[in-house]
Amino acid sequence: MAGVSRADRYDLVVIGGGSAGLTAAGFAAQIGARVLIAAERLGGDCTWTGCIPSKALIRAARLAHEGRRAAAMGIGTPELRLDFARVMAEVHAVIARVYSYETPEALAKRGVEVAIGPVRFLDRETAEVGDRRVHGEHFVVCTGAHPTIPPIPGLGGVTYLTYESLFDLERLPASLIVVGAGPTGVESAQALARFGSRVTVIDQRGSVLPDADPEAGAVIRRRLDSEGVTVQTSAVVTRVAAQAAGVVVEVGASRLEADALLLATGRRPFVAALALEHAGVEVDEGAIRVDRNLRTTNPHVYAAGDVTGGFQFTHYAAWQGYVAARNALLPGAQEGLRSNIPWAVFTDPEVAQAGLSEAEARAQLGDVKVHRLELELVDRAQTEDGREGFLKLVTRAGGRLIGATAVSRAAGETINELALAIDRGLTVSDLASTIHAYPTFGSAVQQLAAEAAFEAAATGIRGHALRTIRRLS
Repeated sequence: MAGVSRADRYDLVVIGGGSAGLTAAGFAAQIGARVLIAAERLGGDCTWTGCIPSKALIRAARLAHEGRRAAAMGIGTPELRLDFARVMAEVHAVIARVYSYETPEALAKRGVEVAIGPVRFLDRETAEVGDRRVHGEHFVVCTGAHPTIPPIPGLGGVTYLTYESLFDLERLPASLIVVGAGPTGVESAQALARFGSRVTVIDQRGSVLPDADPEAGAVIRRRLDSEGVTVQTSAVVTRVAAQAAGVVVEVGASRLEADALLLATGRRPFVAALALEHAGVEVDEGAIRVDRNLRTTNPHVYAAGDVTGGFQFTHYAAWQGYVAARNALLPGAQEGLRSNIPWAVFTDPEVAQAGLSEAEARAQLGDVKVHRLELELVDRAQTEDGREGFLKLVTRAGGRLIGATAVSRAAGETINELALAIDRGLTVSDLASTIHAYPTFGSAVQQLAAEAAFEAAATGIRGHALRTIRRLS
């Protein structure tokens, strides 16, 4: 390629420095490829404005919440005083610690080169990073997503927050309106309310966490209510306006006022600045079009993560980053699309799901069994005073697990075992026969699986046979 030096030629150029890009580049380097990450910033949303800062903030909010409840355990504490600036400083310290493993220097030690700057394609094999041209035998595009801003009248005249700016706050807003009751909106609402902000959540959909099992969403709605968060569902924001002390939000005939407004209305793929048309890469409804192996309409260019328009989870993006790099550099192809991905929402209690929900299973398969365990029957939940929640297993004939929902303080950890069981086609008997450590939240899996296995053994032809054997023995 004219104008590109030998030093600027790579086996793989990864465009994007988030979880998909870091995984793709790391794998490529491990198998001996010459690889470059080209991005405006390393770490992606997860490190800077998503998973990492939000979970650090949630932890601090939980400490504040538990501090107020300590008296119920006979622990006297002085009145809690909040230094919000110090809280946010600690959040940024966590970000810095995570980023220290993602810096250009850290990546160089693993054989990954880095070029920082705006990136755009010049042709099907060449991209520009800042003022530098690079040639790639193959590319993986994984530039992530950015906030979706809804077309609310008056929004252009209002200062508002998104997940990208929330962690730049230096003072706690005395009052906050959150538009959106999905994971970002609900996590943020609960955390800031626990610090002392008066929070109202508004969503035009009919429930909190509408993509979750309705019973799980109901648990979180009750918890938000109990912690003083006002929730308005099936409510449409019709106009917003600035005022001296903050913002006015109109919801139908109602008029709400707050110091700050947070828009948590989803994310959309970030593709506009890439000049994908120069590379022959087609976009469909705002997302890069890929086949089942993550290859775009240019056979030398693959895409992974949020930019493809699929599930927007860091863990899914990282897995797809690996698959895209593997398919670009090695013979054969691995499928890079999944229909079900485990996920978690880090409210208190947490909500996590894997496989099919109960409603999805009934709609798609009809004949399923649902097994449920209330969390108050789990000993660890009693000792932790975390009794709100449940575990639900959805099975098919023979007890094969096809879906699970967990609501507990450790739901995000619990769901991983269940995701593995679903992927490997395991049954409730398999789960019941695996001895789990006690007392843990995870032991609820064995507890419920054993109940389901015992029920299956005691009913039908098998149960009749067992009872007959027992009488004859």
